[in-house]
Amino acid sequence: MMQFQYERAKSVKAAISGLANSSNARFIAGGTNLIDLMKRNITAPTRLVDINKVPLKDIQQQNGKTVIGALALNSQVADHKLIIEKHPLLSQALNAGASAQIRNMATVGGNIMQRTRCHYFYDTALPCNKRDPGVGCGALEGLNRMHAVFGASEQCIAVHPSDMCVALVALDATVLVAGPKGERRIPFEEFHRLPGNQPEKDNTLQNDEMIISVEIPDNGFSKNSYYMKVRDRASYAFALVSVAAALSMDGKVIKDARLAMGGVAHKPWRLKEAEKALVGEPATEKTFWQAAEIAMQGAKAYKYNAFKLKLGPNVVVEALNNAAGPM
Repeated sequence: MMQFQYERAKSVKAAISGLANSSNARFIAGGTNLIDLMKRNITAPTRLVDINKVPLKDIQQQNGKTVIGALALNSQVADHKLIIEKHPLLSQALNAGASAQIRNMATVGGNIMQRTRCHYFYDTALPCNKRDPGVGCGALEGLNRMHAVFGASEQCIAVHPSDMCVALVALDATVLVAGPKGERRIPFEEFHRLPGNQPEKDNTLQNDEMIISVEIPDNGFSKNSYYMKVRDRASYAFALVSVAAALSMDGKVIKDARLAMGGVAHKPWRLKEAEKALVGEPATEKTFWQAAEIAMQGAKAYKYNAFKLKLGPNVVVEALNNAAGPM
């Protein structure tokens, strides 16, 4: 690990200024992903700006939306009464991620910014366009069991690792960010990028901006939501396929629906066409399978992850069944 400068910021303004003072600076809070990347020589910031003293930890209700500060811990969000009552899907997704120890360190902002866990990205002896643009994607013809079936390119087939982000994209969240030019809001669906020809760019955040909070609009999904995660072991494993399902019900009829998948794309994968197919339909197995078939349209498998084409729709149906409750 190379040497770096370290400073603490106590305000948003000071944090942004600290970032602007170096061409290769990074914010650090929990450090649950950044420190790993530094240890493996995947990233080597010349300056770390510690933002743990910046007052961005509140979780509160404001003007028809839930506002979660970027420095709120994953464990605090998952167990917060407001989140459990209004957005249980988010609580479920957070509790499905990582270990209790990591959830006690990781922040909401850091979770959003975490990078892929693709082993080609983490092993500097292997080719990876995300880590070193132009050298090729080793996963294309390599061991790609964990990799994308949606939205990939010839440059990169890695997947986004977060569970929390799958729930947030399903809940129509917005990310509030700040930079030298002021604040702006980014719809969560537009925050993360597909790889295209620039897989090294994970998101649409500018280099001189920081995440301030996440905003979730009030909705009718508090009673019928479910986050389902299929993984290789029961805990501390990233998703092979996950599904965030939320329904608004009128008796047995679906009034509104939200669906998103994780473990299948370079970003949390929203399933809008499948959502449309659910609205106005009865909450039945037949309806759910029709939505699942629509959800998987356009999926493309590679040598070792073709099982996701069968696993995906099954997880969609199971998540919807659990969200709907007894039928």
